[in-house]
Amino acid sequence: MNMAAIYEQLFNVSIHRYKQKNSTASHSLQELANQAEQHAVQGGIFAVRQKEDFASNGGVKGMILTSIESLLVHSASLSHFTPNPYVSYRYTNHARTHVTGFSDDHLLQINTFVVDIDTKKHSVEDILLTTMDNSIGLPTLIIESPRGYQLYFMLETPFYLSTDNKARSLHIAKRIAQNIKQSLRDIDADEYCNDFGFFRVPTEQNIRFCQLNHVYNIASLIDWSIRQDDNIERPLYIRGPKVNNLRLTEQPWFQAIIQTNNIRGQKGQLGRNNAIFTLALACYHDQWSFEKTYDLLDEWNSTLQSPLKDSEVRTICRSAYSGKYNGPQKMYIEQLIVEYVDASIELPQLAIGSWYKHKKERKDRVRSHLEEWEADVIAFIEARTSIEEPFVQLSQSELCQALGIAKSTLNKLLNASSTIIRKVSGAGRGAITQFSTTTLFKSYLVTSFIANKKSSTFIPFAAAQLYTIIAPVALLPLLSFIHETASQIERRRRHHLLVHSA
Repeated sequence: MNMAAIYEQLFNVSIHRYKQKNSTASHSLQELANQAEQHAVQGGIFAVRQKEDFASNGGVKGMILTSIESLLVHSASLSHFTPNPYVSYRYTNHARTHVTGFSDDHLLQINTFVVDIDTKKHSVEDILLTTMDNSIGLPTLIIESPRGYQLYFMLETPFYLSTDNKARSLHIAKRIAQNIKQSLRDIDADEYCNDFGFFRVPTEQNIRFCQLNHVYNIASLIDWSIRQDDNIERPLYIRGPKVNNLRLTEQPWFQAIIQTNNIRGQKGQLGRNNAIFTLALACYHDQWSFEKTYDLLDEWNSTLQSPLKDSEVRTICRSAYSGKYNGPQKMYIEQLIVEYVDASIELPQLAIGSWYKHKKERKDRVRSHLEEWEADVIAFIEARTSIEEPFVQLSQSELCQALGIAKSTLNKLLNASSTIIRKVSGAGRGAITQFSTTTLFKSYLVTSFIANKKSSTFIPFAAAQLYTIIAPVALLPLLSFIHETASQIERRRRHHLLVHSA
């Protein structure tokens, strides 16, 4: 394994290729490297020999390396290093045994995102499948540690942290790191591990997977991260609420909706999620506390003929209080009034009376709703597909808009459903998302295999179709179906041969 090539790709001229003093490389090689590095800024990295050095007397006991040549010399005796370089670094004592400077504000650039998995209950194969299904794609490296694994997602070109906008750039980089880790929860990614700290040094002995062509474009990662934030309605930056003298919670429309208990929602019609979100935004605009808003809307939800699950109400309220919105949109208010309030009544003349008949116990307000949404999504897909064309192409946002489902609910449904599957091809803004069901997809696999005379065996044919499928719960049953179908096809083929040979 060419460790020099791995380190060169990782650091991408952010540290020198050769020592600036006492290098063993030829003069010509040093000249070539220096020419390649002259248009970039080089920094330094920190390294320690053992985990215990992080807590030694006097601080972190370690060394500072400013070249790949030095790293190659010492790598066999090192346990951890900082794969992302720093612009400020120094020793804290004259003996040069302890180091400091490894804080985020001293970072030079981001070369890689690293995910720590502090368990070995997941195989390398499981990890690879999960990165493809749930996250940004295959890692560049998988490093085995004594207790688990570390995944390196290297960048094609570094994410430079300019002095002028370092705080903003670092905020974006940290959000990407958080979203990558959250996307890998199924394999126990440590969400609280330092985003850009010390990680295991890759060596020939601990690398379990290496594909240097799997590198990532920072612009595509930013687009991907924004989509993840949209799914949970989380903004990148928080804006404070707009304050004025208009009290939305005292307006007739607010009281009209709060006295209505028949809100349900269906295709082309706003429903419970939208109503609660609109009311919560009004409360946020009026600077109500979160708990006051949640108590009001949780109580109102309990009076609905088809109430939402308690946790869903809290999630919608959190989204309204995320800071991304200043208040409800007039369009949604008007549509809710038209759909669920008597249009013949003048809104200013609506009575403001008691809106609940009795208070239900909290345990009685908890209702399952994912099954209802799953049925709606399946019906939507089946109305637009066939066995020959089993996928309908549209984004998650478009699906949410078509059905009136919250993005957070759809995301939860897609992660929990054993029936709905997604297929994503491409990356960034050019990514194409398609939806289908396991029933449609299974039928498509069999019929297209039979029609494809060039394919001799079912498993390779089906596996190729499965490559871009995202289905956390349905994936294993689909794999079982493929193997069972392959066995049936093989048995029929043998029976056919026996009949004809007889």
